[in-house]
Amino acid sequence: MAPFALLSVSDKTNLVPLAEALHQRFGYQLLSSGGTAKVLEAAGLTVTKVSDHTSAPEILGGRVKTLHPRVHGGILAKRDDPAHQSDLEQQGIAPIDLVVVNLYPFRETIARPDVSWQDAIENIDIGGPAMVRAAAKNHADVAVLTSPDQYDSVLSAMAQGDGVVPADLRRQLALEAFQHTASYDTAISTWMASQVERDTSPWLAAVPLRQTLRYGENPHQKARWFSQPNHGWGGAIQLQGKELSTNNLLDLEAALSTVREFGYGEAGLHPALQPAAVVVKHTNPCGVAVGSAVPMALTRALDGDRVSAFGGIVAINGLVEAAAARELTSLFLECVVAPGFSPEAREILAKKPNLRLLELSADAIDVAGPDHVRSILGGFLVQDLDDQPSEIESWTVASQTPPTSQQKQDLAFAWCLVRHVRSNAIVVAREGQSLGIGAGQMNRVGSAQLALNAAGEQARGAVLASDGFFPFDDTVRLAASHGISAVIHPGGSVRDADSIKACDELGLAMMLTGRRHFLH
Repeated sequence: MAPFALLSVSDKTNLVPLAEALHQRFGYQLLSSGGTAKVLEAAGLTVTKVSDHTSAPEILGGRVKTLHPRVHGGILAKRDDPAHQSDLEQQGIAPIDLVVVNLYPFRETIARPDVSWQDAIENIDIGGPAMVRAAAKNHADVAVLTSPDQYDSVLSAMAQGDGVVPADLRRQLALEAFQHTASYDTAISTWMASQVERDTSPWLAAVPLRQTLRYGENPHQKARWFSQPNHGWGGAIQLQGKELSTNNLLDLEAALSTVREFGYGEAGLHPALQPAAVVVKHTNPCGVAVGSAVPMALTRALDGDRVSAFGGIVAINGLVEAAAARELTSLFLECVVAPGFSPEAREILAKKPNLRLLELSADAIDVAGPDHVRSILGGFLVQDLDDQPSEIESWTVASQTPPTSQQKQDLAFAWCLVRHVRSNAIVVAREGQSLGIGAGQMNRVGSAQLALNAAGEQARGAVLASDGFFPFDDTVRLAASHGISAVIHPGGSVRDADSIKACDELGLAMMLTGRRHFLH
């Protein structure tokens, strides 16, 4: 018997060419319902209606037509399972090898300004998602198409595979099918929440609410924290302290992303771990340092700018023990996050009951996902995290004077930090310690002035990193006037030659990375 392809679509774009190819080129019997069947019949194609296939009429005004064992049994049966095949034979059910379904136009319906509650409800598809999920679940044997954009590539693959959709393509189609139904369900639940609660954002229905926060960035703003359990901050354990605020979480995120440049995990579990500590204020690092052990790294990070560190957020990449705990109690801090705290450290830090301690495992970070998601008005942006390792071997020396071995190490350290500072970003550093950081200014020389002023006399002999190229030579000349010995930036300005010439004139080494690190 020729295999069955079930077609039931709201979007009928390229439906007829697809059905013709399935039937005439690959020998599929066409099974369909409702308006899809009418379109195929009008095109002269032979179609078995679902109601004839199931011997059950469409009922409830079309609400029930494909919800039947002869449909779902044909889709879900495992072809290599004798018990499943026996059930099909006993019930007289034919296998369905290909499912082409897209769903009722719910989004288009609710986009109408005059849409009624009832119209929206009637455009919630029930049978369609059930068939899509069934076919996607059984992708080992069934191919599922949920968009006209897939038709050509599937037909091409079938032509090359003797009429069979390859296994790897069936798996990819299954993924896209589950994404399709997840997006559809999110649209429904978000719209319904907006009608009932009138207080929800379009993309939040897919992520569970973890906590209603005291307020947002300011007391007059409401705020909620949505997070997948055990994923990223959803896996953090708060050991003590007041309830987390919106600003706490934003600063914790900035601190954690920075400290992970040097590895992250409990001491002894990660042999390559370089002990590091980061202090953040208003999502910008104000002190970053590495050391031979956590206490040294922490002290050096705080020493980077103890004035700004007051009321800050600290991230540490190794186990916090007694010595580091005592350093943490030396000034007022809001939060500390680390992969672990020793019992002695917990006892010391308990004397600061308002200090929020968070234990966050490396495993929780690893499952958080590779995407950076940010909201904009009415939607959101998704991009890759800017966490790719620096390709130091690809950096080039642009100046006549090459950097010394120590300068190269300092430049690499500064470059690790500058990607975590808001643009325009400048970092002054030496020997594994930040000395001055300039962030978020409207011009690069302004950020440089802030960083150099913060470094003061310590800038002499230090290095300077810039997240973007120098559009003029003014930043280089300013750096030289403060005693900076080497600079690093992406390069790529039409006036790179001016900055290189200034370095040669003033005796500075310059390295170009070929990659910028804007952070907005």
